[in-house]
Amino acid sequence: MGSSDHEDDRRDGEGEGGSSIEQIFESKEVPSWAGQLTLRAFAVSLGLGFLFGFIVMKLNLTTGIIPSLNVAAGLLGFFFVKSWTTVLSKIGFSSKPFTRQENTVIQTCVVASSGISFSSGYASYILGMTKKVAAQSDAGNTPINTKTLSLGWMIGFVLVVSFVGLFSILPLRRIMILQYKLTYPSGTATAYLINSFHTPKGAKLAKKQVASLFKWFSVSFVWAFFQWFFTAADGCGFASFPTFGLQAFKYNFYFDFSSTYVGVGMICPYIINLSMLLGSVISWGIMWPLIEKKQGVWYTAGGMRGLQGYKVFVAIAMILGDGLYHFVAVFAKTSISLIKNLRENRDGSRTDPLSLENDNLSYDDKRRIKYFTQDQIPMSVALGGYAFLAIISIIIVPHIFTQLKWYHILVIYLVAPILAFCNSYGCGLTDWSLASNYGKIAIFVFGSWVGMEKGGVVAGLAACGVMMSIVSTASDLMQDFKTGYLTLASPRSMFCSQVIGTLMGCIISPVVFWVFFYKAYPTLGEPGSSFPAPFGLLYRGIALIGTEGTSALPKHCLEIALGFLLLAVSLNLLRDMLCHFKISAHKYVPSAMAMAIPFYLGGYFTIDMCVGSLIRFIWEKKDKKKAEAFVPAMASGLICGDSIWGLPAAVLSLAKVKPPICMKFLSRSANAKVDGFLGG
Repeated sequence: MGSSDHEDDRRDGEGEGGSSIEQIFESKEVPSWAGQLTLRAFAVSLGLGFLFGFIVMKLNLTTGIIPSLNVAAGLLGFFFVKSWTTVLSKIGFSSKPFTRQENTVIQTCVVASSGISFSSGYASYILGMTKKVAAQSDAGNTPINTKTLSLGWMIGFVLVVSFVGLFSILPLRRIMILQYKLTYPSGTATAYLINSFHTPKGAKLAKKQVASLFKWFSVSFVWAFFQWFFTAADGCGFASFPTFGLQAFKYNFYFDFSSTYVGVGMICPYIINLSMLLGSVISWGIMWPLIEKKQGVWYTAGGMRGLQGYKVFVAIAMILGDGLYHFVAVFAKTSISLIKNLRENRDGSRTDPLSLENDNLSYDDKRRIKYFTQDQIPMSVALGGYAFLAIISIIIVPHIFTQLKWYHILVIYLVAPILAFCNSYGCGLTDWSLASNYGKIAIFVFGSWVGMEKGGVVAGLAACGVMMSIVSTASDLMQDFKTGYLTLASPRSMFCSQVIGTLMGCIISPVVFWVFFYKAYPTLGEPGSSFPAPFGLLYRGIALIGTEGTSALPKHCLEIALGFLLLAVSLNLLRDMLCHFKISAHKYVPSAMAMAIPFYLGGYFTIDMCVGSLIRFIWEKKDKKKAEAFVPAMASGLICGDSIWGLPAAVLSLAKVKPPICMKFLSRSANAKVDGFLGG
């Protein structure tokens, strides 16, 4: 999900009282690029990388909705280093001043590390290869189309593919940041926050925000701990509370008391949460009960050839429709903007943005350009690094996934730089990364190329992983360059912190997934479990369509799916048309991607998120300024506390320690039967 702080980017050139940001910081020395890479920064980044990696993994394995955690990363980085320097000064040791450049390094490193939890696909394409997920669909459940997970090859794969994307876009950083002046809204908003933290007024506010974060962290952690006592078996505890009655509970409409998703709802835009609620009502409130009545007419089997097939493929259709529209729209917008920029450069109508003698440049611009251009990364490093890492990947990946051949990987690495540029450029314009869409295209292309008989399902999913890793890390790096440009952090320090953060993530992510989820929760990936990992089955469904076609779908499933694909395209088209004609109703057009997620999972988490939206709405009505300052901190605390309880809960599960109580809710007739049985 994109950041909800994009409105701040309009203020990136202003400080307190509307003055220039760089004039406020003029008296502060800017450290050298090596001086920005401190040991304490990486120590803090490692701890926060583990925390955020765990949070992102948990969110991936439950609903797949991941809010922007940049604010929390910047806030916590600020807090821990400030605490570090304060403690050292009290015991008589002096320490280097904490600068906004060092804060930027921490934020970059943490986000790069936790980003691997998403791009490494443990909740999507990797999980889609497993026998457990394959067993949920009849088609493609063969040895060559499945792969047994092990920690060794998972770490090896993510190490081999995650660094290549960093070199693919490196030579274009000056063009995209300085010449084309791309906005990168998330990167700009993050820079604004970091700059504000390090002004005298901003530092005081940051301390209050951190206090709020830790307060709600404690509340959330204690609440999660309390709930654990009542979950002795499946279907027990507050997470199975039939808030709206047992019939609504049967169709996944209930409030499950998850502070994680209340927090996520506070960060996500209102339209996203309401779109998911609408999707829940359409699917679980109307469609699935009606289709259930067609059992024996439209379908007779279970699994993917039954009701499950409708749930999975209608969700896939909406996701593909939404992704296809954004792919075309962003590509068109990118092409138009690129042609315009090239024409201006050729005609000489654009003043050289790199010239510090340019009178059109503000003081802030001149100072930022000076620091952004003084620490260059040689072209030979970018090209040589990409070629070297690509060769290693071409050699190693076919040994991990025997269904892929070396020439398949070669084709990916020949095409990937173009797609990485398109994604980075489009992300700079719209803040919309299409990495997962490029991955889905790779599933279709390489899955059909290899074919079902030769393991096309695994080949397509593995190719998706290679492509996603390149395209995703490339756009993330350019976002970080934009943040560094606005905080005077050196491009070299940004690149180094991205590399180190990626390395941390390549170790943290597979270990967290393997130890705390895959081994601790045997039902992971199964519908109705604590961690259903919906995207594992959805990605496998895409691979099955790519290799086998639609012959395995239940009756009328294809027609319904196509209808919802067209609905997704139509909603996006309607929103863009309303935006183009400046009609304010565009704010109320539902998001197709958000609507699709509950089609498979149900509405329980959407209730949580709407509660979060309601809290934010009431707070904004009472005190909008205070809400803007403290909603992200409160939300981050709720997410962190509940998610971190997952660590001791996983350890208890591994140690075979079970909760002592089962709190379960029964209907009156079921309760009478239980009483009769116990009485007998």
